[in-house]
Amino acid sequence: MHFTIQNLLSIQASIKSKLLELKEKNRIPKIIAVSKTFKLEHILPLINYGHIDFGENKVQEAVEKWTEIKNKNNKLKLHLIGKLQTNKVKFAVKIFDYIHSLDSEKLAKKIADEQNKQNVKPKIFIQINLGEESQKSGILKNNLTDFYNFSKSLGLDIVGTMCIPPFDKDTTKYFSEMNELNKKIKLNDLSMGMSSDYLSALDFQATYLRIGSNIFGQRN
Repeated sequence: MHFTIQNLLSIQASIKSKLLELKEKNRIPKIIAVSKTFKLEHILPLINYGHIDFGENKVQEAVEKWTEIKNKNNKLKLHLIGKLQTNKVKFAVKIFDYIHSLDSEKLAKKIADEQNKQNVKPKIFIQINLGEESQKSGILKNNLTDFYNFSKSLGLDIVGTMCIPPFDKDTTKYFSEMNELNKKIKLNDLSMGMSSDYLSALDFQATYLRIGSNIFGQRN
């Protein structure tokens, strides 16, 4: 058995154990295997095993790596987890099933325009900059309700919110806040939790976990 499959099974077991502890054994969060920078041959064992959710953070890399295999396997779901520039939207909308990084009105308008042209409708998460960090993208929490209503008015399929908590802080506080914000706008999905803190994210109703190094190993 390939080591990536063993790693995935180990993660699934730890999630199952955590949800039993939380008395939520029927909850099934999705694991996004973050395959950015890894070549397709490194990812194929997981695809052949039957895993369907994969994450990339660069549009160009995703187009080159995934176009052919997605055409052959329509079960695969590709998630954009990195920043999306407006000049890449037409390519992103074509290849990604989920966009986790909607962070401005300008981007919302561009995605709406492209999805109408291409007759596709990716599922979208609003990225929230909870730590109000200048180097990170995202909507400020005070603007969330207005931004959500604006995005819905454009016809975007907003399914949830996403955050990347400040690196050197206790993520629990931010996960708790994200859960409250998500409930406030009555969304079902929460994209949060990575290799280092995904079990903690489950305490606060995370539904999509973005796990890379714990599956594929460290990047060079």
